[in-house]
Amino acid sequence: MNAASGVKKTGNLPMIRTIKDRCRVCFTCVRECPAKAIRMADGQAEVIGERCIGCGNCVRVCSQKAKQMYDSIPEVEALLAGGGRVAACVAPSFPAEFSDLAFDQLVGMIRALGFDLVAEVAFGADLVAREYGELLRKNDSKRYISTSCPAVFGYVKRYHPQLIDSLAPVVSPMIATARALRHFYGKDLNIVFIGPCIAKKGEAATDEVQGEIDAVLTFSELRQMVNSAGITSDNVTPADFDPPHGGQGALFPVSRGALQAAALPEDLTSGDIVAADGRSNFIEAIKEFESGDLDARFLDVLCCNGCIMGAGISSSAPLFRRRSRVSKYVRERLSHWDRASWERAMDLCADLDMSRTFHPFDQRMAGPSGPQIDAILARMGKRRRDDELNCGACGYDTCREHAIAIYKGLAESEMCLPYTIDQLRVSVNELAVSHDQLAKTQQALMQSEKLASMGQLAAGIAHEVNNPLGVVLMYAHLLLDQVTPEHDIHGDLKMIAEQADRCKKIVAGLLNFARQNKVIRQPADVRELVEHCLRLITVPAAIKVNIEHRVKAPVAELDADQMTQVLNNLIVNAVDAMAGGGSLTLITNGDDAQVRFIVQDTGCGIQRDNLRKIFTPFFTTKQIGKGTGLGLAVSYGIVKMHCGDIRVESNADPAAGPTGTTFTVTIPRLGPGE
Repeated sequence: MNAASGVKKTGNLPMIRTIKDRCRVCFTCVRECPAKAIRMADGQAEVIGERCIGCGNCVRVCSQKAKQMYDSIPEVEALLAGGGRVAACVAPSFPAEFSDLAFDQLVGMIRALGFDLVAEVAFGADLVAREYGELLRKNDSKRYISTSCPAVFGYVKRYHPQLIDSLAPVVSPMIATARALRHFYGKDLNIVFIGPCIAKKGEAATDEVQGEIDAVLTFSELRQMVNSAGITSDNVTPADFDPPHGGQGALFPVSRGALQAAALPEDLTSGDIVAADGRSNFIEAIKEFESGDLDARFLDVLCCNGCIMGAGISSSAPLFRRRSRVSKYVRERLSHWDRASWERAMDLCADLDMSRTFHPFDQRMAGPSGPQIDAILARMGKRRRDDELNCGACGYDTCREHAIAIYKGLAESEMCLPYTIDQLRVSVNELAVSHDQLAKTQQALMQSEKLASMGQLAAGIAHEVNNPLGVVLMYAHLLLDQVTPEHDIHGDLKMIAEQADRCKKIVAGLLNFARQNKVIRQPADVRELVEHCLRLITVPAAIKVNIEHRVKAPVAELDADQMTQVLNNLIVNAVDAMAGGGSLTLITNGDDAQVRFIVQDTGCGIQRDNLRKIFTPFFTTKQIGKGTGLGLAVSYGIVKMHCGDIRVESNADPAAGPTGTTFTVTIPRLGPGE
C-alpha cells in the first residue's frame, strides 16, 4: 500500500458485521446471501468473514439495520489530513445516487472535502473494455468470466476455485483508474475509490492488488462525510472531473454496459457472449459455465442487477429509474465528448499493465451423506418426502439445503418454521396439561383449606354440644320408658328422642371429621377389604352387586379401618342413589405403584353443578334427615392422608346416556417414607 496513508490492510477484510442487539432473527439475510456466509448461532445471524463476498445484500434487506459494513471514513479522513495529494475516483454509477445534483456540483462538494483530484472511473472502464476485446481476439479457444465485479470473482475464488483460470486476468475499472492516475499524476498519489459497492473494500485489501487503492468509500459514506462537514451544493464551486475523461465506459454500471463499451454485443444466435446479473442468476450462470451447459466464450457477470443497485447506495429509487439517470448522464457527456483527447489518453495508457492474477481462497465445506441428511430431517419431523415443504422460511430454498447447512454448522433446526410451530404446539399442549394439573392442585388446596377450617369449627361445636345433647337424649329415653304409648305426650317424647339421636349422629360425624387421625399402614388384602365392607351393609334385593378383582398383587400398605370407612360411605351413597333398583359394581385393580378401588352405580347420577361441591362439608343432595353431608368430606380427608386421590365421574342426564356415578380411589402401595 502507499506509505502516505499509514493504514495497514489485510488480505481478508471483514466487510460486514452483525449488530446483535438489533438482529430480530427473521432469516432475511440468510435468504438473500448468495454465498451462504451467514451462520445462525444462539439465535443470532453472524456473518462469517472468510465466506463473505461483500455483495451487501444482507445490508440492503435488513429492515432492523442489524448489518453494518466496514467503516472507511476514518481512513479517508486520515489520508486527507496526512498532507499528501489525495485523488477521488468516482464510479460511473453516481447519477443513480446523486440524482438531486448536477455532476459538477458533486465534483465541487468532493473537492470541498479536501481532495486534490476528482476523476471518473469511467476512463478506467474504457481501459478494461479494451482489454476484454483484445483478450477475446487473441484467445479464440479460451473461455473467460469477467472480473469487473469483485463479488463475482470473490465468489469464484471461494466456491468454484477450479474456475480460477477462467477468470479474465484483467483488473477492475477501479484498479485500472488508479494505475492510470498514477501514470498521469505521479506514483505518490493517494487514491480513494468512491462507489456503490461494499465488495470494493475487500478487493482493495486483497493481496493481489494491495496498495493500489488506499481507501474505499461507498456513496452512502460520502453523503455522511459531506453532511458532517456542512457541505451543500449551494456553498461550493461547481467543477468538472479531472482528466482523463471517460467515454462509453460510463455504461459499465448498467447491465450489459460493459459489453457495449467493449463492442462485444450479446448475440443470441451465436451464444459466444452471455451476460447475467442478480443474486441468483449470476450463481446459476457460473455453475452452468463450469458444467459446460453454458458454452459461452465470455460470461459477463454482475452480482447485483447492475452496479446501480449496489448496497452502498442510499437511494430508494427503483431499478429502471436509476438506469435512466445513468443513461441520461452518459448521453449528455457524450454529446460534448472530446473524442480526440480521449483517444490520446487511451494511447498514452496503451503500454500500461492492466493485468492481474487471482488465487483460490477455497471455502467449500464437505457435505453430509444421504443418510446423514435424512437423520437431520428426521430430527425436524421430516421423515418422508411429503414432509419436506420447501417453504423457504428458514432462508434456504429447500429443506435439504437447510439440513446440509445444519450439518455444516451454518444453520439451526429452530430456523424451520413448520418444525418450530410443531414444537410450539407440543409446548402449548404440555402447558395445558400443566395448567390443568395446577388447577386441580389449586382446587385440592382450596378443599384442604376448607376442610381445615370446617374441622376447627366442627371440633368446637362437637365439644360444646355433645355433653348437653347426651343429657337431653338420656332424659328423653327415661321419660319414654315411664309413659305408655297411649299417653298424650308419648308422640312428642318419641319425636324428641329421634331428633336428639339424629343430632348425636351429626355430632359423631363432626368428631370423625375434626379428629386428626394418623394413618397406621399395615399390609392388607384389598379384595378382603371390599368384601368385608359389603358384609357390613345391607344392600336391597333390587340392587345387583358385582365384584371384580382385577388386581394381580392384592396386598397393599394402608390403614384398613379408615379405608373401610371410605368404602362404606361410597357404597351407602351408591345404594341410596338407586332407590328403584340397579347395579352396584365394585372393582379392585392397580399396578406396581398403587391400588385402586372403583365403586360404580347405575343410579340417578350427580348434577354437573354439584360435582365440585360433593366434598364440601355439610353439602348433601339427600332429603332432610337422610344424610349429614359429612361422609364424602371425611372420605376425602382419609384418602389425602394416605397421599392418594379420589375422583368422580357422573351423568345425571338420561339424554346424554346411561345415568350413574363412578368413584375411583387411588392409594399408593407404600407410604411416603418407604
